[in-house]
Amino acid sequence: MDLLKLSIEWAKAEVYSTRFFIVFAIGFIIASVGFWQFGKTDLAKAYIIPTLVAGILLLIIGSGTNYTNIQRVKQFEKDYNTDKIAFYKSEVERSESTVKQFIVVFKVVPLLIIVAALIILFVNIPTWRAISITALSMFIVILLIDGNAQSRIENYHKELKLLDLKNE
Repeated sequence: MDLLKLSIEWAKAEVYSTRFFIVFAIGFIIASVGFWQFGKTDLAKAYIIPTLVAGILLLIIGSGTNYTNIQRVKQFEKDYNTDKIAFYKSEVERSESTVKQFIVVFKVVPLLIIVAALIILFVNIPTWRAISITALSMFIVILLIDGNAQSRIENYHKELKLLDLKNE
């Protein structure tokens, strides 16, 4: 597989994946509106703001990464045609640094999940329970999507390292 095709396929898969952040964001926002319109209990009313905030955060994450990856797909061909070797080196470096960033994500997010779970267990205030449950849900969504993204970037990095640029 040639370098350009490999890079574009990876970026297009990322575009597809990041759209799930937007789908979940819409779900959280719809849930917020639902709690606002139909919430009768203190706990249901307490979910309005946390689910809205989680929806907005996921929408920002999804929109930002989606836009970045769409631009990346467009830029790949230009960079590749300008200088194949420089493009290859930059992609290897970028994929390496991204793999390292995921290591941090998969250490920090589980800690935040534990904190949210502990708040659910030990705090019986509706607002804090709603915040914790919503945060827990949002962190799980992030782990699900980023788990797939991590696997993709690791495979992409390995495939980049296996390429023989002399034949291109």
